[in-house]
Amino acid sequence: MSTNITLLVVMGVLFAVGIYLLLERSLTRVLLGIVLLGNGANLLLLSTGGRLGKAPLYDAGLAAEEYSDPLPQALILTAIVITFAVTAFMLGIIYRSWVISHADVVADDDEDLRVGQQSPFDFEEDSPIPEDTTEFDGEETLPGSDTKTKTETKTDPGEARA
Repeated sequence: MSTNITLLVVMGVLFAVGIYLLLERSLTRVLLGIVLLGNGANLLLLSTGGRLGKAPLYDAGLAAEEYSDPLPQALILTAIVITFAVTAFMLGIIYRSWVISHADVVADDDEDLRVGQQSPFDFEEDSPIPEDTTEFDGEETLPGSDTKTKTETKTDPGEARA
């Protein structure tokens, strides 16, 4: 299978520009990045379809190798629908942002800035764990039996054992 190098270069440029635009603060640029990523994904699926062939309609005179694979075509159609839905959703968000604040730029939230400036140390997660956390000392009952066994308890080195 030979792949068209021009198609691969265009696909790479679409992915690169799309990811760059997704990292911007403007919602309009984010929308353009999503559209470019969707188109790059469609080209990726198109290039995985393999060589051109006959339409995948049954004909008794054609061998199976002469048909084109319908799966990449179905995946491209699905990707187009998903990109359209995400584009419509983002257009709604951009319109609502413009109505409320007359800007489509995502502003820094005060709470996000506060969380970003606080110490990453969390006392509950980062505190040292005690070595022995058991609540039980002395006798234990073994599962499946009524016999009790004596377990050793830890004592200080200065104390005498009983």
